[in-house]
Amino acid sequence: MESFSCRGCAGDDVVPVVDLGAQPCADHFPPIDTPGEDPRWPLELWLCRDCKLVQLGPVEPQLPEPPLAVESATSLAHAEASVKELLGDHPELTGKTVFEFASHHGGSWLDHLQAAGCRIATGSELADLVVDVHGIAHEPAVGEMMKLRADRLAPGGLLVLEFHHLLPLFIGNQFDTIRHGHWSYLSLGAVIRLGTLYGLAVESVQRIDMFGGSLRVMLRHEAEARPDESVTETLQDEGAAGISDEIQLAGLQEAAWHAAGALHDELARHKAAGRTVLGYGAPSKAPVLLDLSKVGTDLLAFTVDAAPGKHGRRIPGSGVPIRSIDELRAARPEIVLVLTWDIADEVISQLEADGGGWGATYLVPLPEPHEVVG
Repeated sequence: MESFSCRGCAGDDVVPVVDLGAQPCADHFPPIDTPGEDPRWPLELWLCRDCKLVQLGPVEPQLPEPPLAVESATSLAHAEASVKELLGDHPELTGKTVFEFASHHGGSWLDHLQAAGCRIATGSELADLVVDVHGIAHEPAVGEMMKLRADRLAPGGLLVLEFHHLLPLFIGNQFDTIRHGHWSYLSLGAVIRLGTLYGLAVESVQRIDMFGGSLRVMLRHEAEARPDESVTETLQDEGAAGISDEIQLAGLQEAAWHAAGALHDELARHKAAGRTVLGYGAPSKAPVLLDLSKVGTDLLAFTVDAAPGKHGRRIPGSGVPIRSIDELRAARPEIVLVLTWDIADEVISQLEADGGGWGATYLVPLPEPHEVVG
């Protein structure tokens, strides 16, 4: 069996738990007329038996991921509300120094923190507030990145980590969030173990709706942290779900194939009935979802996206073209497959705004395909 060192603790006791087969890079959207098959690489989840980090297996970064996406209204509102809440809970941070580790998802808090009086730390200056919102999962060496964040934190300071939580991924069958470029799938238990390696301890935890279920974790230097009940409660929920158990985690593979087959069958049923199905969104989740579901242009003629940079390109693997939202409105399909399912409410509201809807039914693919009437 191939082996490698844990991306978190560097231990060698790492085992495969989920295999989604060879998949294309999730954020590499080729121009629609690019010839040939899209390149693929193994997409596997491995579990470290020592620190309990769930992570991608022994695969290296492949293709560049140019920033084509645009931030959703949900993401922008989340950043503003998060800063207001954080400074409301920690007024002592107002006017203090802040350093943010950038995220591929966008959603920066810096503008809002600066507007509230915080100053950006410069050079090697330590910061009273260190922020990482959906950034660390994009780093192949997550343990080294945790050390960088610890090293940046001033005495008495607060480190805020927000990340897509392994718990809702597992219990909600969010298999399409597993992708090249997301190197780790973090649980609170793993964050606690990795933090301990660099003198950090978790003080409190908040569950956040973003990206289908995220966790916001507050850490301090070990001698300064006073953990509250939210830490215990979240660890209990993780333990009950078995997300650090390799046998339990392996169940995600069967659940993924089941949901993928159900989506294929649902789209085939609509096609047989003569209904038009088009997509909304070309997120990084779409390649895995459509590939495992064996959905190509025969079942989904095209999808649309708010990002102009994606227009004229295709979803890798499935080959589904990406067009402008105006083309979806013009086509008026009976069924809209919402590939950006984590912001389905925002999508439906936009398409139905000011009476602009046309009576479409919206199909949300996970955890099982289900319909939502606009």
